[in-house]
Amino acid sequence: MSRTRSGRHPSQRQLRVGEEVRHALVRIFGRGELRDPALSGVQITVTEVRMSPDLRNATAFVLPFGGGDPEELVAALRRAAAFLRGQLADEVSLRVVPALRFEVDRSFDEASRIEALLHDPRVARDIGAPEKAPEEETGEDGKNGA
Repeated sequence: MSRTRSGRHPSQRQLRVGEEVRHALVRIFGRGELRDPALSGVQITVTEVRMSPDLRNATAFVLPFGGGDPEELVAALRRAAAFLRGQLADEVSLRVVPALRFEVDRSFDEASRIEALLHDPRVARDIGAPEKAPEEETGEDGKNGA
């Protein structure tokens, strides 16, 4: 889980409510009650939901399952946010149902980029190079410092 903008980590309550909202969104999407043509027949993966500290706002990170245009999916979900918030009110028991915001989950792209960097021949050479232990370092005269 990433940090919040203020640099603090999310509280246990934020994490717990975020997971509850994520599960509820998965159930809502699974029922297929969305009427928007851009959402009909599309399976949606909800990878994470981040809650604001006051639990009044939720940001859901989504991807289309099996490929597709994630930007189009997010635009359609933003249009359906009010309907989804009403459905969420029936699914979870919270004092205040959070306002929903949808974002494309770019963590898989970032992980792929890091994976490609780690498999770069120059990086693999540096990772595989044996490191010298401090006691193996030699002095100017070529002998151990002992």
